[in-house]
Amino acid sequence: MVMEDIAEGLASLARRGISRRSFLKLCSATALAMGLDFKVGRRMARVAAAAISKKPVVWMQGQGCTGCSESLLSSLDPDPAAIVLDLLSVRYHPTIMAGAGKVAQRAWEEAVRQGGYILVLEGAIPLADPRFCLVEGRPFSELFIEAAKRAEVVVAAGSCASYGGIPAAGPTQAAGAQAVVKDKTVINLPSCPAKPSRLLGTLLYYLSFREAPPLDDFGRPIPYYQRFLQHDSCPRRGHYERGEFLKDWNDPKTVDWCLLYKGCKGPLTYTDCPRIWWNDGANYCIRAGSPCSGCTQPEFYAKLTPLYAKQEIIPEPNVFGLSITTAAKGITGLAAVGVAAHAAARFIAGRQQEGKEVKK
Repeated sequence: MVMEDIAEGLASLARRGISRRSFLKLCSATALAMGLDFKVGRRMARVAAAAISKKPVVWMQGQGCTGCSESLLSSLDPDPAAIVLDLLSVRYHPTIMAGAGKVAQRAWEEAVRQGGYILVLEGAIPLADPRFCLVEGRPFSELFIEAAKRAEVVVAAGSCASYGGIPAAGPTQAAGAQAVVKDKTVINLPSCPAKPSRLLGTLLYYLSFREAPPLDDFGRPIPYYQRFLQHDSCPRRGHYERGEFLKDWNDPKTVDWCLLYKGCKGPLTYTDCPRIWWNDGANYCIRAGSPCSGCTQPEFYAKLTPLYAKQEIIPEPNVFGLSITTAAKGITGLAAVGVAAHAAARFIAGRQQEGKEVKK
């Protein structure tokens, strides 16, 4: 029966233009991204192919902009839109489903009644007053809690679904899935919008092992977040080390300099963005000239505003080099040691240069 399921799943992939070879490559790449042996990719492919034509997904949208769905639907190779939103039997998704109103609501009720699905949340859950978000006259928070009770696993796609995101800065007391789901694991996949490769990799991992990938203290898959500090792999890092900071967007001589003074939150942000670019490796925020907004962090958005102004807790240069005191306040652990070392090196280098000038 399992072989029949695998064959059916692969045939379903083939009908949508996804070959067995490309699907295997996708699963192997996912295994490597998760820190596993690439051979695990074959197991992922077998299990996913067996489940791919029948695993139900219920995708609910709370207080948000639908940007995470747009990100997924607009993604390129690999095509999570074809795999996640089509092959995984999406039973309910208010943006892409054909039905609307009572027809859509009945589809949701039927899926919840059957249970055993992957529940994906997009957008935040307003808690201040049920009237802030109603679906068919019922509070969204009530509907989501009901759906979570019958789900196998809950995935929070995007910053709003993970920690409240931008809506949390407003009057609705918006929160993420983990604020209301207490009886099972919530996998947080923060970024604004949700990154398709992370969602796809997380779902493939779950289908293969029937458990969440290793999570950090904020409920994020460690392979996509905790291992990588944006600042460490920033293409503008050299300019930061030399104290070269962009202050005027119209100055062509400094356009490639560090974006710290333009609001970059890279020294505080854990993300794989510098290593796995968006849209089949086309680009990502800093490469496109935009400062990192820190959207993968629990503090986003309210505690990292204004977005295009320098964050005071991030170290900055002064007449003696880098302020070690400021660094110690804003960054902890190994990052603080690294910043302090850079500061000491600059300070010593400056003193040596002063000594040479005095001797002359």
